[in-house]
Amino acid sequence: MAKEKQITSFDRQMIIRLLHENFKKHAKWYICAIINMLLIAGTTSASAWIMRDVVKQIINGHDSKMVITIAATVAAIFIIKGLATFFQTFFLSRAGNSIVAEQQRKIYARLMQQDVSFYQNMGSSDLLVRVTHNANAARSIIDTIVTTFVRDLFSLIGLITVMLVQNFTLSIMALTVGPLAFLGIRLVLKRIRGLMEKEFSSISEIIKVMQETSIGIRVVKTFSLESLMKKRMEKAITDVEQRANSIASLEAATNPIMETLAGIAIAIVIVFSGYMATRQPGIEAQLMAFITALLLAYEPAKRLANIRVKIESGMIGVRMMFEILDQPIMIMEAKNAKDLPQGRGEITFKNVTFAYIDNHHVLEDINLTFPAGKTTILVGLSGSGKSTMINLIMRLYDPIQGHIEIDGLDIREATFRSLRERISYVGQNTFLFDGTIYYNIALGKPSATEEEIIAAAKAANAHDFILGLNRGYNTNIGDNGTNLSGGQRQRIAIARAMLRDSEIFILDEATNALDSESESLVSEALARLTKDRTTILIAHRLSTVATADKIVVMKDGQVVEEGKQNELLDRQYGLYKRLYDLQFQNPDRLIDEDALWDTAKTKNGSSKHMHPGKNL
Repeated sequence: MAKEKQITSFDRQMIIRLLHENFKKHAKWYICAIINMLLIAGTTSASAWIMRDVVKQIINGHDSKMVITIAATVAAIFIIKGLATFFQTFFLSRAGNSIVAEQQRKIYARLMQQDVSFYQNMGSSDLLVRVTHNANAARSIIDTIVTTFVRDLFSLIGLITVMLVQNFTLSIMALTVGPLAFLGIRLVLKRIRGLMEKEFSSISEIIKVMQETSIGIRVVKTFSLESLMKKRMEKAITDVEQRANSIASLEAATNPIMETLAGIAIAIVIVFSGYMATRQPGIEAQLMAFITALLLAYEPAKRLANIRVKIESGMIGVRMMFEILDQPIMIMEAKNAKDLPQGRGEITFKNVTFAYIDNHHVLEDINLTFPAGKTTILVGLSGSGKSTMINLIMRLYDPIQGHIEIDGLDIREATFRSLRERISYVGQNTFLFDGTIYYNIALGKPSATEEEIIAAAKAANAHDFILGLNRGYNTNIGDNGTNLSGGQRQRIAIARAMLRDSEIFILDEATNALDSESESLVSEALARLTKDRTTILIAHRLSTVATADKIVVMKDGQVVEEGKQNELLDRQYGLYKRLYDLQFQNPDRLIDEDALWDTAKTKNGSSKHMHPGKNL
């Protein structure tokens, strides 16, 4: 019981926060809507009150002018109520749509501030649900609170006032039913929350399966996974359907409770009204007004009783929305951040240690310099820390110890804009945006001219194949370039990086999807592009490293060798020499990297020889 109270208190704080952050900003729309809600409440009460005069005039039937006046009044009441209902809906919609848009902007802006690790831990399908559904949940709760506590509450107060004035005794009898109704609704709430949370999980699973089907359709078809994917989708859809039915059943259960109790209350009132009419002649008009007010009070009373169910249903989405908005930003720009100084792009690692997971160091006390205007190639087996070093240079993560400098400035003290303007990047997992080839290349430099874009495509050996497509540069590449081959996608990504024309150029196995001929042509282009630029290249094909100014060999998060290729090849038992010999003795065979490095380790005699201080 204590747990439920604690959660309710937390929900109350979120509701207050939701109203505080949104109501003031959209106050003009809500004030207009509230004015119209008060008009609706007033006209509803007036329509019950006037029934007494209607009955009196019908019974008496002597004053035709009064009958016409009352009829005109009734018509006016309902006209005003109709107009107020229209404007209430109009202004609430304006405010609600604005809130949805505002929350979606805030969520996406917050997501853009998160580092890469956040996206690795949060599924894309979950994020889609949070961005699309949760903003609507926020709107739903605000609309429910405003309409229920203004229109319905004031309507109910007005109608109860009419009832009390017309007949106090019958009013007390009718009002005893209220607490019983709220008690019944409270019992329904205990199951709503758990079901809503599970339904959100199932919706995320539907989106996840759809994403995987769309992106991995070739794998699905090749491995005949259609049946498996159908089963996954069927289970997710069935789960959503079952939970939606359960929630609908619980929400529907509130109606019979209210209907039953309201029917009992009305039946009691009718019995006593009939009894009082026989005892007090002339009371018929008052009883008519009372019964009308009682019947009109039913709908707002029902909505007030259901407000907890509606709020509880929406709070799941609101909680998930605030989880995103309150997620701490791990990589932040310094308060007094400054632009990187002008320079040629020398990069220095000073005592850098990094771990993705606590106490599991991926890099260990790295001290390394990437010379300005020179090409440095990182070599090592998968998991040795090569890509991690690149991620740290681009400040997608921060080291847990030590720091990284570019032209003498700690990159944690630099603005994100100046840091990333200095870097062009092409990764091993090429990503292209849905749109045309022209659009994707232009993203490297949005202000580029058509001539510059074509020049970049030519430099990346992409121009010829682009012209061979039906619409040339205006060809739509599909979702992540699904209409292009792997090599074509890679060359578009290289052209995009070339167009950026930055002082620091990073290539993470960027030519791995190219055939030998294309690789040769792109390598020539890269040689021209990287001349006098700080270039960092991760490569497994050692044929690409011969002309490097510096080779850095890594293993287990440490630099074990560095130098020019001829220097490294002169070391009889060096790791780089062993890798070089094995690869060129078997140029057409894929190398088992783990076995390769274990062999090199054995040749060295012990792991001690792999420490940078021992080998260099």
